[in-house]
This record gives sequence, C-alpha cells and structure tokens, in this order.
Amino acid sequence: MGWSAASWWLSSCWAPFPTASSLSCNFKRHSCCTATTPPTDFPKRSFHHPDLTRPWIQPITPSLSPSLSPSRILVVSYNILGDQNASYHRDLYAHIPSHLMKWDRRKRLICQDLRGWDADIVCLQEVDRYDDILSDMKKEGYIGNYKRRTGEAVDGCAMLWKEKLVRLLEGESIEFREFGLRDNVAQLFVFEMCKDDSRRLLVGNIHVLFNPNRGDIKLGQIRLLLEKAHALSEKWGTIPVVLAGDFNSTPQSAIYKFLSSSELNLTMHDKRQLSGQNRCQPAQFLGMPRLMRKPFPFKDKFVRYCWTDEELITATGNSKYTKLKHPLKLYSSYATLKGNVRTRDRRVEPLATTYHSKFLGTVDYLWYTDGLTPTKVLDTLPVGILRSTGGLPSKKCGSDHLALVSEFAFVQSSRDEEQQQYTASEEEEPK
Repeated sequence: MGWSAASWWLSSCWAPFPTASSLSCNFKRHSCCTATTPPTDFPKRSFHHPDLTRPWIQPITPSLSPSLSPSRILVVSYNILGDQNASYHRDLYAHIPSHLMKWDRRKRLICQDLRGWDADIVCLQEVDRYDDILSDMKKEGYIGNYKRRTGEAVDGCAMLWKEKLVRLLEGESIEFREFGLRDNVAQLFVFEMCKDDSRRLLVGNIHVLFNPNRGDIKLGQIRLLLEKAHALSEKWGTIPVVLAGDFNSTPQSAIYKFLSSSELNLTMHDKRQLSGQNRCQPAQFLGMPRLMRKPFPFKDKFVRYCWTDEELITATGNSKYTKLKHPLKLYSSYATLKGNVRTRDRRVEPLATTYHSKFLGTVDYLWYTDGLTPTKVLDTLPVGILRSTGGLPSKKCGSDHLALVSEFAFVQSSRDEEQQQYTASEEEEPK
C-alpha cells in the first residue's frame, strides 16, 4: 500500500485508529489495543456482512520427505467468548446488535464451524456453557473435559477430542491460584492416535490473565505451563507438544519473544508493557513508511528496569532470577506457514485474531515443538474485511475471536525410518 492509499485508509476508518498527523500526540486515546475508553464521536456505522471465507494455507512446495509420517492430526484453538462475559462487558460490544450477542445464536455458529473443521482435538477458552457445547458436539463423536476457573469467575478452558481418532492417556489441570497466580486455569492432556499407537503428543490449553499491567503474572502462568508440559512430555518419552490458547500477548511483545526464543531478560522490560496490549501500533496494519511505525520513543538497550523481589518470584519463581528460560523449543504454526500481506504482520503472525471496540490485534496462538510440523493452517481474515463487519461477534462469526486451526504431521525419527526399511525388506523377500 502506497502513502496515498495509506492516507485514504486512515481517513476512512471509524475504528480507533489515528490519522497520520496524530500518531504521536493522540495515539494513547485512539490506540486499537488499549483498554481505555474509546472516543465517543464515532460516525454512525452501517453493518455489512462480508464473505468471511478463510482459505487454507499450505507450504508452497509440499514436502515429499519420507521423514513425515502419513499420520496427521488437526487441532483447533478458539476463544468462544463466554456468555456471561459478553453480558458483563457489554461496552466492548456496544455497537453490535443485541440479537447477534445472544448465546443460542452464537452457539449455533460456533458449533457449526467446529463441525465443519472436523478437528481431532479442539481447545476452547472462555467457556461457561460447556454442557451446551458438549451436547451438540457429542453427536459428532467428541468427548471432552472442562476446567472452570477458580474464584468467582464462571468460565474456564475445555478440550474436546474425537473418541475414535485419539485416545486419552493422561490428563492434568493447572489451577494457577495454588501458585499465587490468580484464578486462571490450564489443561495438559497426553493423547495417542488410535490408528497408530506409536504416535503420541501432549496438547496444552490455556487462557492467560488479561490485565495488561501484570506482565509478571502472565509470565508466571506461562512459565508454569511450559515447565509442566515439559515434565509431562518427558514422562511419556519426550513426546511432541502442541500448546493452544489465548495468551493475551501480541506478536510484538516480550512475552511472545519469551515463548519463541525460550528466554527473556526481565531487566530489559517494564512489566506493565510485557504483553504488548498497551503498545499495539496501528501502523502495523498500514504498510506505512518505517518512520511512521514507531510512535513511541526509542528504547535504549542500556536502560534497565527494576523488579521487586515479589514480582521476580511471581514471574520466575525465584527472587534472585532476572533472566527467565523455558525448556521447550517452540514454533508458531501460523508463523511457519506464511500467509499474505493482507492477513499477516512482519513476523508472519496473523494481523488480528480478535476484534471488539477496544482491541484489534493478535493474542491467540498454536505453538508446537520438534516432532511435529504444520502441513496447513486456516488463514485469518484481512483487517479490512474484519473492520467491514462493524465488530465481532457478527452475523457469520459467533465470537469476538477467530479460531486458529492447524493440521500437523508427525516427523519420523531415524528409528522409525529404520523400522520401516526393515519391514519393507522383509516383505520383499521371497516366501
């Protein structure tokens, strides 16, 4: 997009995006990712119902490598917007017609999508009507497990799986309250393929704390999830791992860096900015000149931030640690299979996985480890298409999030290949 097109895009937006001339002075008030009160002088919007068809993205040159097992597993991660949260936070959906917010209608759309994707394993977040979802999906051969958040919240995480395709070997739920990390929860389940019991994997599901200012708690929750996932993977023979969820952190954030690089120096970061939710830059959607992409002051690499002992304990588990590491080598399935510039940012992550009146950006991910490789992902929607809906949920989308869907292939080990060669040679020998 050239400068003239970018100028037109900016000037035509109703959403909380600044004009080019106000990027530096008015960004805080207009930011698409802040939780502050948006401007009240929006022009009246008309709601459109654009085509929300999402194409599958596959490798440009599909791998024919014999190291890929023919076994495939399809995984979904989907924050479905809890019914009670939709009611309690109506300000986020003030411009959405009330009939589009009704649970019965949204549930039909959500289950319709889940049936269409026909995934082996489905990870859901923000679930408070679990029985409604399960009763519908049981007809498709799914069984499931639900873990409600602790405290007063009524939503939680749920995992569904096709009983005839994958077999549950072990399950574990995490209540972060036990570790002084708020009321969020997570799930860790070990599965094996019914048609190939040598193929096992661990699937994790998490909904990280929302509060943008408590990066220490977010890190603590993620750290604990990764430690427990690693331990459970090792217990079952270092099986591959898939981690799904709403991580409430953007691709530009320090928390994303921690997940993708396995380490983070906390003294280089302000805990209130770790998630990137308060620093989401509208320019990432515009293809604007580089100088326009940095409305914030340059961060001096020699600046050090002070963390209290309590904050360090929360984030790292030890008041003496300022450098955090995790034991898993994680890759993002969507960053691995690149989409196009209309749907992806410079890190090749989706430009947006959620959209309501105070946020437009990416916070959902499907991470995986060695032993698996993504063979296709369901691409997200271009920002322009999303914005033309007037906000989510919409007539064709039952949540304020877009589901992430990825198919994985198991990568065969050298021992697997040797066994295959041995079996093939035996079959070729004359009887």
